[in-house]
Amino acid sequence: MLALLAAAALEASSAPPVRQFHDLALSPAGDRIAAVESTETGEEAVKPHGALVIRSARDGTVLRSLDPCPTCVYASPAWSPNGAALVFLASDDDSFGVTLYGVEQGEPRVIARFKGVGGEPRWSPDGSSLALLATVDARKKTGATQAAAAQVGEIGEQNDEQRIALVAPAGGPLRFVSPADTFVYEYDWTPDGKGFVATAAKGNGDNNWWIAKLEAFDATTGAEHVLAAPRFQMNYPRVSPDGKTVSVIGGLMSDFGSIGGDLYAIPLAGGELTDRTPGFKGSFTSLAWRGRGLVATALVDDQSVIAAVDPAKGTVLTLWSAPVALGATDFNGEVVLSADGWLAATVVQDFARPPALNSGKIAALKPISHDNEALAPQVAARSLTWKSEGHDVQGWLISPLRLKAGQSYPMIVEVHGGPSASAAPRFQSHGTIRNLVAQGDFVLLPNPRGSYGQGEAFTRANVRDFGGGDLRDILAGVDAAEKIAPVDEKRLGLFGHSYGGFMTMWGVTQTQRFHAAVAGAGIANWISYYGQNGIDEWMIPFFGASAYDDPAIYNAQSPINFIRNAKTPTFVYVGERDVEVPAPQSLEFWHGLHAQGVATTLVIYPGEGHGIRKPEHAQDLERRIVGWFDKYLGAGGA
Repeated sequence: MLALLAAAALEASSAPPVRQFHDLALSPAGDRIAAVESTETGEEAVKPHGALVIRSARDGTVLRSLDPCPTCVYASPAWSPNGAALVFLASDDDSFGVTLYGVEQGEPRVIARFKGVGGEPRWSPDGSSLALLATVDARKKTGATQAAAAQVGEIGEQNDEQRIALVAPAGGPLRFVSPADTFVYEYDWTPDGKGFVATAAKGNGDNNWWIAKLEAFDATTGAEHVLAAPRFQMNYPRVSPDGKTVSVIGGLMSDFGSIGGDLYAIPLAGGELTDRTPGFKGSFTSLAWRGRGLVATALVDDQSVIAAVDPAKGTVLTLWSAPVALGATDFNGEVVLSADGWLAATVVQDFARPPALNSGKIAALKPISHDNEALAPQVAARSLTWKSEGHDVQGWLISPLRLKAGQSYPMIVEVHGGPSASAAPRFQSHGTIRNLVAQGDFVLLPNPRGSYGQGEAFTRANVRDFGGGDLRDILAGVDAAEKIAPVDEKRLGLFGHSYGGFMTMWGVTQTQRFHAAVAGAGIANWISYYGQNGIDEWMIPFFGASAYDDPAIYNAQSPINFIRNAKTPTFVYVGERDVEVPAPQSLEFWHGLHAQGVATTLVIYPGEGHGIRKPEHAQDLERRIVGWFDKYLGAGGA
């Protein structure tokens, strides 16, 4: 019956197709946008195949569509400095092969091809050379969220190392620049084309980003020089046009790719890495140089902001802001700029408006794509702010478009991962939130202490306090939602993945307020987790010491130690090969619930990593989540 109810809910709310845009590149003159585009419903049997599409940045007209490899996933387009040529990567998951394509007027041609993983091709400043990140003969995809390689045989330090490689634009073999024992996470050319700055670490790339250093590499000799080794995490190393200064985003970050912090600067010739925006009441998320200053994106409360920053004075001038989600590329910026830095392109969306390409002058960005204009809002949403122990906490309250007068509704609280992250206003074309709302539920997306958007002090406010102040912030958010919405206190649910999975496990052992829960890839026992996971370096900044040096703090915040308090029916799921939160954590929590007689189900998805990516698994998970809350909370408006 459970499966039938969930299937019926999903069938009744079949998702409309949505055009998705990602990996944007704006031509130097600002007149053309290259992006990877695909059409998705979230219900496909296989992941949709995209194409590399070139559009006019003025009106969105499609100029060319490139698809030289029907079995490949495209990524990372990059224009040459003169705008005449474009390169992009194609990855074939079946053969684990990577091809770097180049295109001018004719058909795409192969510049380089190798087995492994590749990323982020970038032209040298004079256009005479190409660099990219390459992991030849990789055993797994890059990143701790990807499925782990099989852990069999003698276990030890056999690491995939992502390196900076050079190749001629005309084609030829790769020449590696960075050392063979070093994993390079991000990089930038120096303006003279003679070297690179990068974030890098020795050894295991999945684990060691949290202790990565800011380094310089000589493009000819590969000579390595450490510029800084801060006790915080870094993203977006960028060299100023005059070659004198390197800027980065620095702060407490719990995952590579989940970016937030202050803007730091250091002389390229050597010196001290200094915070140029101390006390900024927001979190910077990307940056790029424009002349002597920076153009940066930031999250400030519920607003996505594009700002001009003077790194010498530390002043921040807002150029554009809105309560939306921005997204251009993973590691080239949430907005991409023309060569002079005055024109920009990005993808804009919110809960009501589907993704649209936007371009123009930064202060006057406008939508230029029309593919999704006919799509109607699928949910209603509002930004909600509440007080909690002196903090201003923000979140998003999502609800059905039409409510029945005089009736109350279930509400599911979805806690984001991280904890250094934030819930963003994205169009709900398909997925968990949309399916829950289609079933008649409210959904609260809180950004409690530990999240981005309120400044570094707020992000650091749950250090050595996981599940303490942040849980109290979330419960205060539930109170705030109940004051303004017809939410039934007796039909509250709790849901989260990763850190949100931990918070779900923790929540059901600390309070009886929730009547159904779903814990995805959660941490049940911080002590055993420390020895099981593949990224233990992330824990030191948050706990202050290892589990072996300070076991008390780890034990105090472990849900399994409070399992006898649990009464809430809880569905637990995880990927079989999860590097970040291994499956034994979910098994341990499920076993504890089962021993206490609590209604529970555990699903371990085969071959999956930290994200459940295979379409058949993702669809199965959606049905189970919707069905679980329907079973224990009842239909909306009942």
